Amino acid sequence: MESPHCVIRVVECSDHHVSWSPAEVATAAQIVLIRRGRFQLRTHGRCTTVDPTSGYLQPVGHEAQFSHPVGGDTCTSITLPDESLTDVIDRAATPVVRVDARLELAHRLLLRSHDDAEFAAIEAVLHLLQLALRREPDETSAPGRQGLADRARDAILADEPASTGLVDLACRLETSPSHLSRTFGHHVGMSISRYRNRVRVSRALQRLDEGEADIATLAIALGFSDQAHLTRTMRRELGSTPRRVWALLNSPDGPAEPITVDTSLSVP
Repeated sequence: MESPHCVIRVVECSDHHVSWSPAEVATAAQIVLIRRGRFQLRTHGRCTTVDPTSGYLQPVGHEAQFSHPVGGDTCTSITLPDESLTDVIDRAATPVVRVDARLELAHRLLLRSHDDAEFAAIEAVLHLLQLALRREPDETSAPGRQGLADRARDAILADEPASTGLVDLACRLETSPSHLSRTFGHHVGMSISRYRNRVRVSRALQRLDEGEADIATLAIALGFSDQAHLTRTMRRELGSTPRRVWALLNSPDGPAEPITVDTSLSVP
């Protein structure tokens, strides 16, 4: 996944060397988490083994060296070229990240495809960073005021141009993306990306109720990338597809099979 605000890459290393690599200087803030294998990291004047139970941070300008005495590895590199997303990395007391099962799950979920990269992927990255650094003395346990969440909701409901991306929305509201995401989730009870999709599904239901039958046109009008994107989102939110919902709302006899709403759907 690549956007102006976040770059997520899976990196495969097949090297097998005991000697240290030349020093690499980070030009953008990074967090690196391991999926398979292990290697040695030397940074901040100390050496450590990095494996799936650990990871490391690289603030801008920091040097790191690597060695692979036991073979290759597979890791995920999350680069944050946008400085508005790097505050938690810059404040970290140590470059080493201890990875528990909850953080490893967040890491693996991050690698799944995201329909709304500007919201879902970046919110997932922020969630992962907060898990990685939740023992650090920052403001993660002190969400902002209700008014900030309300203004974010108003911007989404009004279809303001800035509301299509988390970073742009945070800039519009004069706050950081991490603070906005945390505050919104605390006061609204769901992530911003989930709320935005909920609003768009509500508008889709209104249009389908009014007789709109062109699902592809409807998807584009509501800001989805295509018909399949709308279908996936509605299935997640409602447990059914746009065509089946249209049949229920517009056929005198209803659909051939009733729609069963999945009430077990969780709010991320």
